[in-house]
Amino acid sequence: MDMSGTKWLFPDPIQTAELIRERISHELGFTVNIGVSDNKLLAKMASDFRKPDRVHTLFKEEMQQKMWPLPVKDLFYVGRASAGKLYKLGIYTIGQLAQADPNVLKAHLKSHGLQIWNFANGIDLSPVQPVTPANKGYGNSTTIAFDVQEAETAKNVLLALAETVSARLRKDQVKAEVISIGIRYADFQQISHQMTLNHATNITIELHQYVCRLFDEIWNRKPIRHLGIHTARIKDGGELRQLSFFDLANFEKWEDMDCAVDQIRLKYGIDAVKRAVFIRGSIDHLSGGVSREKRTVAYDRLVID
Repeated sequence: MDMSGTKWLFPDPIQTAELIRERISHELGFTVNIGVSDNKLLAKMASDFRKPDRVHTLFKEEMQQKMWPLPVKDLFYVGRASAGKLYKLGIYTIGQLAQADPNVLKAHLKSHGLQIWNFANGIDLSPVQPVTPANKGYGNSTTIAFDVQEAETAKNVLLALAETVSARLRKDQVKAEVISIGIRYADFQQISHQMTLNHATNITIELHQYVCRLFDEIWNRKPIRHLGIHTARIKDGGELRQLSFFDLANFEKWEDMDCAVDQIRLKYGIDAVKRAVFIRGSIDHLSGGVSREKRTVAYDRLVID
């Protein structure tokens, strides 16, 4: 939240954050951490401090004490690959990154090195956007409670993920032209595979067919603990499909069915319609993302003024 220009209404930012935290807990029934600072980056970093249900500050004069001792991998935009390169340079904490030579970082990590050096020094000029920018990709993943060793079970998990991803695409009235799958095995080895479609789609069955094809091409029969689907190259949902003599599927019927299911779930709840394969199984028919217990509001605690 950008609170600029509100100091006469909310003079104390920490007190305001505490008020927001308390109201969320009381009216919606869940807890949040809130970070308070001069810019987005430091506020985000502060929100990841000790949890749960707390307010933390991270102003620039507090960086040396609160942020610099943290592991460099805790900094935003420092992923596994970037952290590995920084370790080789002898950089293990955010403070060491902040005091490193930016030219050395640029030589090893290109422009990304300068960006994370700025972040380590609390420099972030990006504004708070009043409107959420359009998604460049849609995805979902889930960690499975048991080792998946059968293709049929894995494909049912992928179907549950396809349900949630395709529903989000349809909700935003867009379609995806690139689809990828990610697998993490029980030994934490990871592998991914992607393909570009001839026609962008947001149809659940069609998306599932493609991810199953990708799965068959890369699975090495090792036990699986995590599966994910990601889409990219997002197109306008109104884009027409070029039909082919070789198409055996009735895409129009599939689209109508998906639309009807979306409307029923919106009106009667996400469990109002589910595929038969999920009725007796242990796999949630809408897997991934926010856990099921967090998808509902505690209405008994909701207060509407």
